[in-house]
Amino acid sequence: MTTSNRYEGGDPGVPEALGRAAAALLAGVDRSVIETVWLFPPLRKGRREHGLLAAGCRIEGTDRHLLVTVAYRAEETGKGVTFDARLQEEGEAPPDRLPVIIEGVIRRFDAGSGEPERMGVEELLRELGLPEAD
Repeated sequence: MTTSNRYEGGDPGVPEALGRAAAALLAGVDRSVIETVWLFPPLRKGRREHGLLAAGCRIEGTDRHLLVTVAYRAEETGKGVTFDARLQEEGEAPPDRLPVIIEGVIRRFDAGSGEPERMGVEELLRELGLPEAD
């Protein structure tokens, strides 16, 4: 799944929502500690969309990582875009366990939306056309 094909097909969703969700992640977490980001395919219905980003973040001075999520909802109306994001710390684990935790989320969610795309924070920023440096 690349940025260019995230919004092809049936429902248009809100194309700017993913960029806003990434900005919400970076507003709440120092990008220097983010090791991996998982982009879950957004669920779209018409001009409405909700989605989830998850990030594995190093915890300085330990061998553990913090899993942080950003759940978002967006809607494009005749008056503009409404956007709401919630950043939440989900817990910590050794870094090799985070992919296993994400796989469990996929199995429990099982909404048929597809596998999340895994990437580094700089790759995410490049794909979304966001500034890579502070």
